[in-house]
This record gives sequence, C-alpha cells and structure tokens, in this order.
Amino acid sequence: MPSNKKSLSPEDYLKYYYDIPYEGSTSAGKPLRRLRNIICPYRGIKIIPSTAIKDFEKRLEKCKTASDALNLLSNYYDNFLPTEKAIYAIFKDFVSINPNDNLKNCLQMIRRNCLTKLKLEELEVLDEVDLLTHKLCASSALEVREKTTKCRQIIISENEKDFFKRKIFLASLEGIIPKENEREIFADIKNKALFLPTSESSKNAFVVKYSKRTQKEIARRLFIASTATIEHITPASLGGTNNIGNFLLTSASGNRYRENMPLVEYIKRHEKIPQYTQAYIDCVIEEIHKGNMQGSETYPYIIKKKLFEESKGRILISLSNYKYSEDDAILMVKEYEHKWDKYKK
Repeated sequence: MPSNKKSLSPEDYLKYYYDIPYEGSTSAGKPLRRLRNIICPYRGIKIIPSTAIKDFEKRLEKCKTASDALNLLSNYYDNFLPTEKAIYAIFKDFVSINPNDNLKNCLQMIRRNCLTKLKLEELEVLDEVDLLTHKLCASSALEVREKTTKCRQIIISENEKDFFKRKIFLASLEGIIPKENEREIFADIKNKALFLPTSESSKNAFVVKYSKRTQKEIARRLFIASTATIEHITPASLGGTNNIGNFLLTSASGNRYRENMPLVEYIKRHEKIPQYTQAYIDCVIEEIHKGNMQGSETYPYIIKKKLFEESKGRILISLSNYKYSEDDAILMVKEYEHKWDKYKK
C-alpha cells in the first residue's frame, strides 16, 4: 500500500482498500463511468459514482468517534448491500451506548462469536464440495478430499497463526487436472467452492476480517462496496475483451463477489440478476435519452445480445423503452465518430 494515502486516485482506493482490480482505467469504459443513478445489474442497489470517493475521504478524515463515522455512513445507507447494512445495524446499536468509542472496538467485542459462526459456514460449504466428489473416480475424489480435509484441520485449529485462506483453497482446486469425462463435475466443484463466505457475503466474515483494521478502513470498506466499477461480462481471464460491448457498470461488491464465475452460475447465487439487469439497462437508456452517452447509442443492443449469450438465455432484456431502432443507433454512432474524427484533425 502506498505510504502517501492522500495522493491515491479514486481507482487506487478501490484497488488498495477493497482488494479488487479496478477495471475502469481502460478508455472504453469512460461512457459508463460518467453515468449517475444507475442500478447495479448484479445486486440491485443504486451505485455510488466512483467520483464520490474523494469527497467521502475528506469527510472521513474529520471523523474521530464511532458516532462521527456512523453519521457520515448514514448518508449512503440506502446504497448499502445486505452485508453492509447488517454491519451498519451492529454499529448503530454500539454507538447508542458508546458514541465516543470507535468502530474497531465494536468489531473486536464480537469477533470471537463471529469467528465460531464463520467456521461453521466454511465447514458447511466444504461438506457440499465433498458430496460432489461422489461423482468422481476414487483417485480424483481422494485428491479433492485431501484438500478439503486439510482445510478443515486449519479451520478448527485454535492456533491464531494458522487460519483458513479461501484463495489458497480455490487455487489448489485449479491445480487439479481432471480426467476428460470429469471436467464438468470439477467445474461444479469449483463453482460450489466459490460459495465459501467472504466479507461481501457473510456478516461473520466481515467482522473477522475487519476487526483488526482501523475505524477509517472499516468505514471506507462499507462505502466502497457500493461504488462503481467496470465489470467484464465475459471475464478477462476467460478471453473477455476490453470494449464497451463486454462491460457493465456494477457495484464493487457485485464485481468482486462474482470473481471469474460463469454468469450462469452467478445467477444461481443471485436469482434476481435477470430482473436487476433489466433495471440497469432501463437506467442506461434514460441516460442515453438525456444525451449522456453520445457515441454509444448501440450499447443497449450489444449488451442485450451479450448477456443473452453469456447467461445461456437466462437474461432476456426488453428494449421497449428505447426510442432508437438498432439502425438509428448505428447511424448515430457513425455520425458521432465522424464528428470526433473531424474535431481531432
């Protein structure tokens, strides 16, 4: 982490304080990053523009007590996701009794209980992974079971220095080379492993992870989860391209929580994604009608096709609210590009 935190750009805040790669640096994402009042297509919340981070940081610097921090966060409560709202509720109860304390002490007080619950959540997912190994041959099943057994040993250990790392387990599964007829089963196993709790999906995981962080980092994390990032519909690691036809504007949490999960699998975890993507495209269409995406008028048509393909037909967007036909949109893009080329000359 850079030593001079004040010099960080909004993009860097997302990278260093939320541990996700911020994909907004590509110029192809600019038309989306300029938008406001957009519904997250993955989580259904109204996204906080990334440009709001700097103002939030200035105000956060002035927060000395838990009460101060909670008052600042209250301005964004409606943008929060379920896990963040649950943590906010914990802080609200804490502040009512200890207004001059700090958020870190609040999490420290409940850490032990949350750690116990987190271990149970982790073990339940590992149990489900093991159930899937019954479909594998004996040698392949044993290879997976060896890894889940090692994870269990770490999880139930009382050694503070020996703790379970989700990323390491996921990486270990990637190291297994399945037999030709077992690839689909292995894909199911890896997707099931992605259900291991994170600070995005579990209140208990949040408390354990952030109980050792400062009040500023905790408050920043609650805020950052709902800020805007550029998401690849087809993940870059799976060949997804860096162009607007492969981009969605999502919340940072929705982006990170998907990771490299196929969109079909992500929909299984969040069944309302088809509904949310419709709300998302309706917001985008409204912005286009206001003239806020000049040169990208074909985006709704491109994204409709892209999401249909990537979701294997589970996401079918309606463009009935869009006043431009596909031919009109193509013509508008060409005219914009022509004007831009003349301007550059």
